[in-house]
Amino acid sequence: MKKFCLIPQPIHASGLQTLREYGVEPWVGEAACSNAPVENVVAAIYRSGQFSRTRMVQLPNLRAIGVHGVGIDGIDLAAATDLGIAVFNTPGTNNRSVAEHAIGLMFALTKRLPESDSAVRKGAFSFRFEGGLRELFGATLGVVGFGAIGQLTAKLALSLGMRVQVLTRSRAQELTALGLEKAASLETLLATSDIVSLHAPSLPETQKMIGPMQLAMMKSSAYLINTSRGALIDEEALIAALQTGEIAGAGLDVFAVEPLSASSPLTQLPNVVLTPHAAASTEQALMRMASAAVAGVLDVINDRAPPSLLNPQIWERRRR
Repeated sequence: MKKFCLIPQPIHASGLQTLREYGVEPWVGEAACSNAPVENVVAAIYRSGQFSRTRMVQLPNLRAIGVHGVGIDGIDLAAATDLGIAVFNTPGTNNRSVAEHAIGLMFALTKRLPESDSAVRKGAFSFRFEGGLRELFGATLGVVGFGAIGQLTAKLALSLGMRVQVLTRSRAQELTALGLEKAASLETLLATSDIVSLHAPSLPETQKMIGPMQLAMMKSSAYLINTSRGALIDEEALIAALQTGEIAGAGLDVFAVEPLSASSPLTQLPNVVLTPHAAASTEQALMRMASAAVAGVLDVINDRAPPSLLNPQIWERRRR
């Protein structure tokens, strides 16, 4: 039986080449995947969207779902485990790219880069006299979530001369050794930061963790950055805060519903910098993610447990 791997959203060409070299034919694109011969599909590489139990059941020989990145909030992990489908992700492959993107959004907001670019294109060179540009040096960054990306973002911010405080369970002395401060609470972090950068996972307890009350705690001169998951922010509350000047601005790479509708009020606000969930899409990160996802798929096909297997109990069942 010829083996196929569904890839609804494109991955780096190097990954496709590797699959073919090992006898697995990639079916790339939403339209192509919907027409794939279901009996021949043994794996899928997932970037975004939903992977439901219904979809899994439609693919009777599906053995692996590889996550092109880290987030698995769109995958029914319980269903995959029930059906004996290995689910794995590719941690560490995009940390640098996402952290750099978070810092890039900070620069874009504090230097008013989109507005500056627009002014020059319109011949409004006098924009430089309007003011409102700010330095990152000496500003306080609040990092919410201290996984690998949050840690790297904090490290990059330190190199810019920023004061960095972190909301984490890590011990204060461990942070002090790194030149960081431990925030006493989310409320304290929000009230005392010039920029707040979100790096927490999307979990039931973190959904809409930034809502009307939290936005009201922030300085009116503060910026909010989100390169993690759109679910962390109450988007309607954020829009209201940006419209009224409750906070100075926001840099968003992720949204409550993706793709973001062109009619969203966010697209009309001058104090927002928007990017299309592209923080992890540097050439280097795409190559690393594709390589790791493909390697995991090949592992499962060859009856090897892949690294970062998220439901190891299925492997235990297979060994009985």
